Amino acid sequence: MRNTIIVDVKDKKSIINRDIYGHFSEHLGRCIYGGFWVGKDSPIPNINGYNKAVVQAFKDIDIPNLRWPGGCFADEYHWKDGIGPKENRKRMINTHWGGVVEDNSFGTHEFMGLCDELSCKPYVCGNVGSGSVQEMDEWIEYMTFSGESPMANLRAANGRKEPWKLPYFGVGNENWGCGGNMRPEYYADLYRRFQTYVRNYGNDKIFKIAGGPNVNDYNWTEVLMKNAGRFMDGLSLHHYTYEYGYLDKRSATEFDEEGWYRALRSAFYMDELVRRHGEIMDKYDKEKRVALVVDEWGEWCSVEPGTNPGFLYQQNSVRDAVIAGIHLNIFNNHSDRVRMANLAQAVNVIQSPVLTEGDKIVLTPTWHVFHMYKKHQGALLLGTSFASASAGLYDKNILVPGLSVSASEKKDEKSGKMQRLVTIVNTDTENAKTVEIAFENMEENISSAVGTVITGEKINSINTFEKGDNVVEKSLHVDTVDGKTVSAILPAHSVASVFIEC
Repeated sequence: MRNTIIVDVKDKKSIINRDIYGHFSEHLGRCIYGGFWVGKDSPIPNINGYNKAVVQAFKDIDIPNLRWPGGCFADEYHWKDGIGPKENRKRMINTHWGGVVEDNSFGTHEFMGLCDELSCKPYVCGNVGSGSVQEMDEWIEYMTFSGESPMANLRAANGRKEPWKLPYFGVGNENWGCGGNMRPEYYADLYRRFQTYVRNYGNDKIFKIAGGPNVNDYNWTEVLMKNAGRFMDGLSLHHYTYEYGYLDKRSATEFDEEGWYRALRSAFYMDELVRRHGEIMDKYDKEKRVALVVDEWGEWCSVEPGTNPGFLYQQNSVRDAVIAGIHLNIFNNHSDRVRMANLAQAVNVIQSPVLTEGDKIVLTPTWHVFHMYKKHQGALLLGTSFASASAGLYDKNILVPGLSVSASEKKDEKSGKMQRLVTIVNTDTENAKTVEIAFENMEENISSAVGTVITGEKINSINTFEKGDNVVEKSLHVDTVDGKTVSAILPAHSVASVFIEC
């Protein structure tokens, strides 16, 4: 069966904000310590303490922003514990994640330095759950004020005279749960109070993000938008992909066909969540000024055997690549409202693009999806339409869309050529699909077409430290049918892209 995808180049929609391709670094397991940060005295090759190979891996996917310090950790984090001489910093127990000692050797200066190395924007999440308005006010002053003040002087005493730019600041995290178990009405009032003291010093405006709903808590969105919408620039949304649910996590690698389709069904649910929360936001914000910020998403499985259960370390398979492709297509297609997102998490935690073990590093199938999709960043979304049979287990009524698609265009500054990228996920575990992509209302003819695909021998194929190239980007044969149409055969369980120039 031939699957036809129509890309209407005259149906120009919203800009796909680069920040949709953001990442998340929490003080959890080996994400910071042993992940991004190895220390200046480490035998592991590093740049001022940052793992050199990890930094390069994220630069290679054009990371636009990085969220820190949590997550649940954010609402027990007191920023003054993480500044000044390392030997004087407070030691504490990380009660959320593994019960290990947090020595605060990675703090504000180290995080901002990491963002400088990555050439990405910092997204800092503040403490509402166990913190105070004064603490948040002083942190903003410490990071961003350039004049004479107690916090600016303290920053200078700690080795940084010039302030940092702080594009994004989250006022609390999951305040419906680990961030305080609050009711939406209570958090809305707290948000209004706390955000008042997230001041803009100078000409740099901080984009304020309110703690939004957990999955399908539509009442939370309603209450927040009604009572605090005019005080926010963004509203967060969290949804993780599970086979069965938060309380019944399964293996990241030992799953069957049913496990594949159950997880993909959970991933596709993101589309409904974005649409329905967006409809509520539209009631109070018809101009779509407030962004929906999906700052925690990804497949959350049980931990790898023999690892600390509080570290949330899991492997990453072809299924994760497909789940990443589905999510990024959804965000692209809703980029009028979704203007920022953060995969959870960057290194060694949940659905990580990068895994490390000492001085070894592996780029996971998820990393390759981000690398394949990166030309979508900052491009103009194009309207797409297609018809494809569902995939799944009909006898168990576990069905998902057979394809996931998004398309964009951007003019190359050097050549002046128009470049268009179409990304496609084939969700079927067993069947390849012939896909024909017709570019409608396109005045130019296609001058070149290049295909790329990510798949594996099995649906649970992974990359390991011993063999890191089991699931990587490979060339996909593309035929140019005429000046306006291309075709390709997508392997089963794959993520593919077709890149054309005109």
